[in-house]
Amino acid sequence: MLRKVVTLTALAAAALGVAAPVSAGAATQALPAASMEAVLKAAQIDPRRADSTQTPGAHDSVLLVEQALQAKGLLDAKYVDGYFGTTTIAAYSQYQKSLGYTGIDASGLPGRTSLEKLGANRYTVTAVIAAGSHVTYHGVTLNTRTKAMLVAAEGLLGRQMSLTQGSYNPGGVDASAGTHDGGGTFDVSVAGLSTATRTSVVKTLRQVGFAAWLRTPEQADWGYHIHAVAISDPDLSSGAQHQTGDYYLGLNGLAGRGPDDGPAVNPKKTWEEYQRG
Repeated sequence: MLRKVVTLTALAAAALGVAAPVSAGAATQALPAASMEAVLKAAQIDPRRADSTQTPGAHDSVLLVEQALQAKGLLDAKYVDGYFGTTTIAAYSQYQKSLGYTGIDASGLPGRTSLEKLGANRYTVTAVIAAGSHVTYHGVTLNTRTKAMLVAAEGLLGRQMSLTQGSYNPGGVDASAGTHDGGGTFDVSVAGLSTATRTSVVKTLRQVGFAAWLRTPEQADWGYHIHAVAISDPDLSSGAQHQTGDYYLGLNGLAGRGPDDGPAVNPKKTWEEYQRG
């Protein structure tokens, strides 16, 4: 009987030229989609720009997030524009704190849980990026996403790397300025490597989705090493987040924001983009 009623309702609606009733499931499917991949990329690059140029492909997703922040009274309407700049970062950080997050978890870099809670009944979250669990690899702590990226780079190089510092290492090395406090970061020893090999390692790390540079003693109080940050890692510290943004903008990731001194890789890719080819 119920099936007949539903069919008659649909037929009656068609006869009258009006829309048939929408089920709860259909209404949920009709919600717009916010790509976490796009939002994360914008949240890294936009705050480092000197202007309000938007990250290509991120506008619609960022706009959905900003509209949700505005609805919660955290973002003024004039900043709801698809540009994930410093004001939007600050607003998102306030939202994270309202959920009880602290420290790096409230840095303003969107994570899956906060994005989904913010978008409840407003948007669905797609293209989710997860850092994964903490693991030990080459004697240091990484997350599973970063390890997978590093393993891919080592496969391309045909050699393993010697790591001197990993991720989730708050206060471990003063010269690192907090970039290793969160996930996605590690340092590579270059002892015994030729100049050509060092360059090859940096380039390969960049190819699989890292912002990577050869660091030299002339830059700061450290020895020669390679510093790598996994682009779009949702556990990045604020310092590492800024480095990935600067990498996209052609800078060296240091406090002075000088020009990039590493091998060119175009286009620059995240791990997810690399996997898609």
